[in-house]
Order: sequence, then structure tokens, then C-alpha cells
Amino acid sequence: MHFFSAAAFLLILAHSLHVKAGKCPRVCSCDSTKLTVACVGKNLTEVPPTIDEITLKLDLKNNNLQELSRGAFTHTPYLTHLNLQRCNIIKVKEGAFRTLGRVVSLNLAYNKIDILYQESFDGLSSLKELFLDHNRVEEIQPGAFTQLGFLNMLALTNNQLVYIPNMAFQGLNNIKWLRLSYNSLNNLASEAFAGLFTLNRLSLDHNELQFFPTQTMNRLRELTRLDMSHNPMIYLGEESVSMAKLTHLYLDHMSLQDLSDKALSGAPLLSHLGLSHNQLRYLEPLSGPKELSSLNLTGNPIYCNCYMRPLRQWASVKGVKLQGACAGPPHLSDEPLQAVTPLDLRCRSHQEQLKDEFEKDNESAGSITQPTAKPKKKVECPVNCDCDTEAHHATCEGQGHTKVPRGFPTQTQLLDLRSNHFHYLPANGFPGASQVVSLHLELCKIHEIERGAFRGMKKLFYLYLSDNDLTSLEAGAFAGAPELTYLHLEGNRLAQFPGSALTLLPSLFVLHLERNAISKLEPTGLLSSVTPKLRELYLTNNTITSIAKGALDSAFLGTLHLDSNQLTEMPTLSEASNLEELSLSHNSIRWVGPKAFQPVSQSLKRLYMDQMGIEKMSRDALAGLGPGLRALTLRGNQLEELPDLSPLTGLEVVDLQDNPLLCDCPLLPLRRWMENVTLEVIATCGHPPEVRGQKVRDVQVFKSCPESSSPPVEKVVATRPPKVKVKPQRNLSKATGVKAKPAKPKTKLPKPTKTRPQKKPVAPKVTKNKKML
Repeated sequence: MHFFSAAAFLLILAHSLHVKAGKCPRVCSCDSTKLTVACVGKNLTEVPPTIDEITLKLDLKNNNLQELSRGAFTHTPYLTHLNLQRCNIIKVKEGAFRTLGRVVSLNLAYNKIDILYQESFDGLSSLKELFLDHNRVEEIQPGAFTQLGFLNMLALTNNQLVYIPNMAFQGLNNIKWLRLSYNSLNNLASEAFAGLFTLNRLSLDHNELQFFPTQTMNRLRELTRLDMSHNPMIYLGEESVSMAKLTHLYLDHMSLQDLSDKALSGAPLLSHLGLSHNQLRYLEPLSGPKELSSLNLTGNPIYCNCYMRPLRQWASVKGVKLQGACAGPPHLSDEPLQAVTPLDLRCRSHQEQLKDEFEKDNESAGSITQPTAKPKKKVECPVNCDCDTEAHHATCEGQGHTKVPRGFPTQTQLLDLRSNHFHYLPANGFPGASQVVSLHLELCKIHEIERGAFRGMKKLFYLYLSDNDLTSLEAGAFAGAPELTYLHLEGNRLAQFPGSALTLLPSLFVLHLERNAISKLEPTGLLSSVTPKLRELYLTNNTITSIAKGALDSAFLGTLHLDSNQLTEMPTLSEASNLEELSLSHNSIRWVGPKAFQPVSQSLKRLYMDQMGIEKMSRDALAGLGPGLRALTLRGNQLEELPDLSPLTGLEVVDLQDNPLLCDCPLLPLRRWMENVTLEVIATCGHPPEVRGQKVRDVQVFKSCPESSSPPVEKVVATRPPKVKVKPQRNLSKATGVKAKPAKPKTKLPKPTKTRPQKKPVAPKVTKNKKML
């Protein structure tokens, strides 16, 4: 036996047991030749115990496992591939995978996992790829990956990570690609990536990092590709990037307004640099990269005058291809950067003196002489704090301060005071902080903010007050910070929507109020008058039971999250005419009436209504929604029939699972629609009993339906769920007999003036001692 490989042994074993195995679970399909088992979309609540132990590939996606208990796979020790995506998994208990020492690929994507525990993946000693994307991961406990020494790729995209602690990925000794895109990361510990000696690709795009994490990145000595696109950075200082083997760096779609010529001095092998769609008006020649071949400046407001001449000459000498075009002056507008010549790049009128300086320097030395650096002055910093004058950062994180420290450098732009014990913020609490752009006050036990606490912070753009003890906010709490755009108040104990406190924030664009105790939304806090530019509002995990008419009126509101509240009726959205994303999941709305989304039908792109207990939707519930809708989820409700989905021709994501659909002729339009769309639609029958659990696409009952079969005409017009629950009937053409309350006459309102939704605001400009336009 020792001359045979393990694979050959398994094949022989499979052949010898083929006749007597017979272990294929009733709801699964098995291939004894390929040693595969598929139990897809069967609403399973546990791993079938009768799967043949010699199975190599097991597909359990689209089930309802919820929790993976210890030893869940003890009966399948030879697995190499395991697919558990879309299984409603909330928790993976210690030892769940302990017997799976041969698995090389594990897919846990699209579940509800929020914490990665210390020994969640214990036993997966051969794992090479792990998919954890599209979960709710917000915490990685130390040691979570210590057993995954052979892992090559880890996907944690589309989760809820805000912070990566030290040694979070300890044990990943062979990792090649780490994917952290689409989270809410705003801070990385200095040792967050310590131990990743083999990592050569890192994706951090679509997060909330405001400054380049230089100290953290310096640990990644083998990294060759780094994507930091779509982060709200405004400036890259000297020696920000010191990565000896980096070849590709993507800094696209950020808010960069300035970039030091020495920002990349520690990246000598950089060959591709993406700076597209930023706010750069000009750029100096970059010192450091000796292999640079491509510099993408597309979508920047580049002003092609004499300030751009040194870059153009440098690119020509070094053979760097410049991508992008001039935004000005008018005679060079839209001219490709690669096509303009140094002679085209001229300064005029009051800039003649600068022009002469540039020409004189070019003639005598062929390059621009760098000014002599001034000696650095010693800058004072408060006790138990750390101040970086070059990066304009200051931090006193977790130092036990009971009062806000004073005496930070006047040019400080990021001030991190999280995890202290301030309890309250007094008026004028931040003197000398007029240049601060981002202020972190998370986990500071703050229960009161006096009026004018942030007075003088004229450039404050981001304010983090998450996870404190605030129960209310008085009017004027944010007075003196007119540029505040992103406000985080999640994880407090606010009992009311803080409308009066927001009246002095004309620039507020994104407001986070998740995990508070707000029970109702009143029209007194009208968004249109309080926060006229508000684009994103997050109210997840409050206790909202009612929303008064007009409480959500806002011409610009584009994203609204009301999931995990206590709503029993659909909210009125009459004035939210630009709403693009609406989440109502995990509320108790039993009935969705006619034209429920008509006011937002022209703008709505994503609609989430999972786990709401919906028993009935009007045939016209989705009226008005057409090709613009991209995502619709109705998973885990009590629907026996569905409204017509045929107008929704633009759908890219649709989830109808876990609804007890009545598979009879009235459902024929849904069946036909499913046959005509290219995307995967999973819907299962709940009635009648003989087809329960089968896919709508597979049942034969529709063959006997007349071609003209259509849903019955609705005789019930209701504004609330029916009080009498009617048992499912084989023939849906009979009326339910439920009386409806007479609808109240509607008062016709004047049409609002149509306004365009605002673009994402650009963070304030960082000033430096440098010639700027």
C-alpha cells in the first residue's frame, strides 16, 4: 500500500465501497465517481450526517445552518473543498473544522459572521484559500488564524472592520494576497500586518483611511502590489511610502490635493502609480522610483502652466508615460499630458517672475534646484501623547486622560484621543486645533457635550464620537465646526434624533446613528431644513417603532438604513426623491401595500427587505420600479406569492429564498420570469405539501396551467397587515374575505423642485510651504 499515493488510495477505496456505500442524503445529489456531494438550497439546518465519509467536495451553499457546532464535519475527514456560502451562519464554534486537515478551499462568503474567534479555524492545517467576504465581521480576535500556516489567499472584503489590531493575522506564514476592501477601516495598528513575511498583494481600497499608514506598511517587506483607492486621504507627506519591493501602487479616487515629491522616496522599484480622480492641480517630479513607467493622472484638475514643466521634462527624460489631460488654461483644455511640450507650459502676467526662475534653472542645471531644508524645530507635545509634525498627526490613544490635553502642534490635522475617560467635553475644549481635519473621540465615556465644545475647529471634516454614553445632544453642540461632513454617533444611548444639534452643520453629508435608543422619528427634525445636504443616514439597530410623515424629507438623501428596528408599517418616503439605497430588513412589517416605493421609483437602486415576516405584498407594491433597480432581497419572509418582477430588467442581485411560496398557476408569471433572466434566482415552494421544499423552477405543476393564467385581481386594499391569517389554498382565485379599512382621502401636495443629488464632498486642502496655485 505504501507505493500508492493518497489520491489513488481514495479512488480505490471509493470503487470498493461504491456498491455498499449508499450514503447519499435524500435531499442531496452525489457523484460517486468524482466523490462530490451537493445539497444546495435545501433549507438544511445541520450538516447531513449520512454523507459518505470519502467525499472530497461538499457543496452546502444556500441553506440555513446558522451555527457550525463543534465536530460538525467529523464524518467527512477526506474533504478538500467545502462551500458554505449563503447559509445564514452567525457563529463558528471552536473545533467546528477540527477534522478537516485536508481541506484546501473553504467558502464562508455571504453569511452573518461578526466575530472571528481564537480557534474558529482550528484543524484547517492544509487550507490555501479562505473566503469570508460579505459577512458582518467587525472583530478579529488574537490567534484567529494561527492554524492556517499554508493559507495563500484570505478574503475579508465587504465586512464591518473599523480597526485592525496588532498581530491580527499571526500565523499566516505563506499568505500571498490579503483582501480587506469595502470595510470601514479608519485605523491600522502599527503591528497590524506583523508576521506576513510572504505577502505580496494587499487590497485596502474602499475604506476610510485618512492618512497613509506608513509605520504599518513598513512591516510588509515582500509586498509588490498595494491598492489604497477610494480612501479619503488628502495628502501624502515625505517618505510616506517606504516599501522596497513595491511595483504597483493605486491611490485612485481619493481626495489627494497635495503629494510631496519625496512621498515615494522609499519605493525604488515602483513601476505603476495610479493617482487618477483626485484633486491634484500639479505635481512635482517624484524622487525615489527608478523604474516608474506609468503615472496615471486621469480625472485630476491639472493646470498646465509652468508649474507642470518640471514634471513633463522629468517624464520625458525618465521615459514615464503620463496618462490624463489638462484641465486648464483654456487653450490647453483636454490636451493629453503626454502630448504637451515644455514650451506649452507657460506662466503669464503676475507669474512672469516664476517663469523666469524656472527657465533660468532649466538652462543652467537642466533641472529644478531643491530648496535647502530648514532645520527642524523641536515641537512640544502634551504629556503621554505622540506628535508627528511631518505627518501632522497627534495621538493620545488609551492614556487614561480625564481632560482633553492642551498644547498640540498648531498644524495638527489628525487628532486621535480615543479610549480615554473624558466623561464630558467643555466649551472651547480644543483650543489651537483650527487645522484639525479628523478628530477621534471613540470610547471616551462621554455623556455630555457643552455648547461650543468644538468652537474654532473651522476645518473639522471627520468627527468620531462612537461608543460613548451620550443620551442627548443640545442645540449648538457642534457650533464652530461648519465644515463637519462625516459625523459618527453610533453606539451611544441617544433616545431622540438629534435634529436641534445638527442645525449648525450645513455641510453634513454622512450621519451614523446605529446602535442607539431612538424610538421614533418626528417631523420636528426635518432633514430638509436641519441637514440640507445629508446624503447618507444610518439608523440600524435602534428601537424605532414609528416614522411621522415628513420626518425623512430630504432632497438629497441617497442612502437610508432602517434595518433591525421595530417598524410595523412601511415608512413614508414622499420627499426623498433621490433615494438610491433603502434597507428595511429585520423589521416586523407584515404587509407592503400598493405603490409603496412610487415616490422613490426613479432613483432607487438597492432595496433590502429580508427577515421581516412579510405575509403579503400588493401586486402593485413595486409599481414604478423598473430597470434602475439593481438589487432586491426578500429572503426569510412568509410570502406565498410575489408581485410582478418582469419590469425589473436591471436586477443584478435578487434573493427570494426561505419564503413558503404557493406553487400553483397564479405563480406562473414568476416561473416564466425566472426562465427569462440570466441571473440565478433561488425560490422554493412551501405549498402544497407534495412539492414543499422543491425549487419553483423544477416543479411540474405549472405545465397544466392555462397560458393566460395570471394572479387574481386584488379585492383587498389595506394599509396594514390583515388581522385574519388565511390558510393557503390550492386555488388562489378565491377572495380572502378580509375586510379592509376605508382609505383616508389624500391631500394633494405641491410638487417639490427637482434637485440633483450632491457629489461626495472633498476634504479640506492641506497647506504646505510649497508653491501652489
